[in-house]
Amino acid sequence: MSVSAVRRREVIDALRNGAVPQAGLDLLAVGLDRFASAVDAELDTVTSGGSVFKAVRGEYGSGKTFFTRWLAEQAKRRGMATAEVQVSENETPLHRLETVYRRLTERLSTASYAPSALRPVVDAWFYVLEEDAFAVDASLEGAALETAVEDLLAQRLAEVSRSAPTFAAALRGYRNALASGDSGTAESILAWLGGQPNVAAAARRAAGVRGDLDHFGALGFLQGMLTVLRDSGHPGLVLVLDEVETLQRVRSDARDKALNSLRQLIDEVHSGRFPGLYLLITGTSAFYDGPQGVQRLTPLAQRLSVDFTSDTRFDNPRAIQIRLTGFTLDSLGELGRKVRSLYAAGASASDRVSFTVDDAYVAELASAVTGGLGGQVGVAPRIFLRKLVDVLDRVDQFDDFDPRKHYTLTLSSVELTEVERNVANAARPADSADEVDLDLS
Repeated sequence: MSVSAVRRREVIDALRNGAVPQAGLDLLAVGLDRFASAVDAELDTVTSGGSVFKAVRGEYGSGKTFFTRWLAEQAKRRGMATAEVQVSENETPLHRLETVYRRLTERLSTASYAPSALRPVVDAWFYVLEEDAFAVDASLEGAALETAVEDLLAQRLAEVSRSAPTFAAALRGYRNALASGDSGTAESILAWLGGQPNVAAAARRAAGVRGDLDHFGALGFLQGMLTVLRDSGHPGLVLVLDEVETLQRVRSDARDKALNSLRQLIDEVHSGRFPGLYLLITGTSAFYDGPQGVQRLTPLAQRLSVDFTSDTRFDNPRAIQIRLTGFTLDSLGELGRKVRSLYAAGASASDRVSFTVDDAYVAELASAVTGGLGGQVGVAPRIFLRKLVDVLDRVDQFDDFDPRKHYTLTLSSVELTEVERNVANAARPADSADEVDLDLS
């Protein structure tokens, strides 16, 4: 596969920092072939005007973030927009959909624009309306053009305006502010359209709207955003709600509201209210199966129910819920070899990198990192890739560096996440008898 220097550097830089790359994930994909056909079909459904809801389950290190960004990358190749939202008790509580919508607009991206792509998308939409108006009457100009654009705006958002009339009002206000040269008011109105609270009252008055977006209005605004995206050349939106398992740690009343909001979203997607939406959530097995998660709300549990009792080889990738089984030592080694080859293709000392960090050494490093983490392969990918890139950097820069002689693997608690630190500590031999837990029952 031909890879540009920029794309290669972005992927390697992310791995060097212990992060999942934002793009280029097809270069690293291991074990996702079994989902590719189903994902293609689902994206076809969305881009043709349908909608899809999908739930992904997996433990830490199973690749949930990698999977969602890989899927988003497939979507962007089709011209779709994407947004990845981290669910959290304080920043983005799921029972307040207005905050979810706000994070969506903040994280909205397309193949051409990084977050937030809200303004470019809205500006492109008005450009399309003007082009469509000219297609009907090429002589339009001035007030006549504005009237034709207004008529098209009303037509395109007629369905949305039944439940969220202020969405269209804000768009009109934004365009009018730009036309009058008042960029400050235009920016404020656009912020309000994006769900931002505490927008200046003067800007809201200029747009003819009042107050802030609420939980129920957010659904109408999402519907409107999908319309704007579609008309501006983006046939759909992949919205990822990541780390939904955090709901298990919130107060019981907030948890129940959040679970009901999730149930409502699923029903709205299946009802066809959101044409062009691919809604994806991620969570741990405990969230889907435990008493403080999905099972707490029977209607939600029924909607997400999937039989996972059979061999993982026979999991149905078309089901509403899919599971990621994580890495084995073999697949971790395969991932390492992909990274090594990608790195070597752009290295100053390409041949030395490939020769010194050969397949055998990649396997040795994978085993060593996994061993330092108590043999739990599923927890190892992030830190393994970070260490591997560190070794590759040294080989590339120093002619006489031999990782088998000059490199000793260390796993410092500072560089480990909480989960990685816990398994590493569990694998560490006790320094004294006081550290040994005895079962006296």
